[in-house]
Amino acid sequence: MQPFSLTRPAHAVCAFVTFFVLAGPLQARGKASPNEWLDRMSSVVTTVDYEGTVIRRKNGRSEALKVVHRVTNGVVNEKVITQEGNGLEIIRNGNEVHCILPDQKSVLIEQWNDRSTLFSTLPSSELRFGSEYDLSLVREERVAGRRAILLAIRPHDGMRFGHRLWLDYETAFPLRTELVGSDGSLIEQLKFADIRFDSVISDQALAPSLNLDNFTWYTEPARMQVVDVETDWHSDDLPNGFRAVSTRTEEMPGLDNPVTHIVYSDGLATVSVFIADEQDGQSAERYQVGASSSYSTHVAGHQVTAVGEVPAITVQRIASSMRRK
Repeated sequence: MQPFSLTRPAHAVCAFVTFFVLAGPLQARGKASPNEWLDRMSSVVTTVDYEGTVIRRKNGRSEALKVVHRVTNGVVNEKVITQEGNGLEIIRNGNEVHCILPDQKSVLIEQWNDRSTLFSTLPSSELRFGSEYDLSLVREERVAGRRAILLAIRPHDGMRFGHRLWLDYETAFPLRTELVGSDGSLIEQLKFADIRFDSVISDQALAPSLNLDNFTWYTEPARMQVVDVETDWHSDDLPNGFRAVSTRTEEMPGLDNPVTHIVYSDGLATVSVFIADEQDGQSAERYQVGASSSYSTHVAGHQVTAVGEVPAITVQRIASSMRRK
């Protein structure tokens, strides 16, 4: 092989260097399995402190978010500020979340029950890969100026979405996540433009950016009573891999009788089915916004609604197949 010289075309030198920079580390990490990467990721997203800028793409629109995230004694403290539009701020302290709406001079207090502000559909290593999904390490790339490993989660059918995850090579933190359709089309994307780990994050950095003295505060109504129950409702055409993981009744505002809520999951995708007494004037309806789909229909004198971050065909199939034993 001839030695490099300044007379060689620049693109040839870059191609050679890129091959050894990217291919070498991926082989060196070959002993770590895809599931081990996911296990590391699941741990780091709940323990690491970071701050940075996120670009979120959803429903064909993109928005920039400033994020500050700190974990103290297991309690998550977080601030997310939209950089465009109405300047919405979300301040999280544990499970209590303050949604600050500057244009309306109001603050809404909600309870989120450990739901992540940014990451709502991350898989874990507990997922049964090989049954309904395949998981593979694809290649090494760069995201936010950092080395990252790309993992692909590919479903076996069109009843669920695929996932692409770019995990930080050093920490396994998800620097970029994508939800994709069966045709490979991008449905949702979350991508860090810049990020800093283990910064010293002060209480002031997590405080509201605005003076809220003249704001009106609203508290979300307390959640109505929820009771775990057994039910004779079931789906007689459930997509492969899905199974009921919880069944409960919930009291909801505006309804005289409790609603039956059944949660189906394949280990990654989740569909909630709500079964309520049929109301006058209700008709079958379907909605789809980004990754979220819902379908409502009538079954045996009840209104059945299925909701989930799955293709529209999945919620329609599950809702339409609900029966009483």
